[in-house]
Amino acid sequence: PQRWRNGAGLTRELLAWPDAVDWRLRISVADIEADAPFSAFDGVERWFAVIEGAGVVLRLPEGRHMLDVHSAPLHFAGEAAPACTLIGGPTRDLNLMARRGSGQATMQRAELDLIFAPHGDLRALFVADAATLQIDGADALRLEPFTLAWTEAAHGAWRLADETTPPRAWWMGFNREVRA
Repeated sequence: PQRWRNGAGLTRELLAWPDAVDWRLRISVADIEADAPFSAFDGVERWFAVIEGAGVVLRLPEGRHMLDVHSAPLHFAGEAAPACTLIGGPTRDLNLMARRGSGQATMQRAELDLIFAPHGDLRALFVADAATLQIDGADALRLEPFTLAWTEAAHGAWRLADETTPPRAWWMGFNREVRA
């Protein structure tokens, strides 16, 4: 974990793709410990989801957003650097960042038995609870809590299977833009 400069939290970088220095896509988990503004990331599209804790209120130029563990991921421009207020204590959060102009990223809640089969350069699944990832209807991979499964061979169908309770989980994908 890396402590934030403002002291209000820490971040665990899970993936910087294709490399740590010149990333196009970055996935991380952050612990927000105190009210504070987010850091600005100029030229970056961001997605944010609360995975543990009571939630947050983010104040962006277009308005106020209250997010908790049941909320869909929020997409916003990285330069917006919203003010963040905790609701009832610290939170743990999932972050997806994509450099603007380098491709199209997506992040959505994963639901049991629904197929995730985007075409693209990278696909990922982050689980906050133990879950089973079924790949192409045959191979199954048991994922422990707080695991990121990802591949650059983004073909075939993925789905969460064999769970008695829906896990807290999020699909993410990235497709590089075709340049003329």
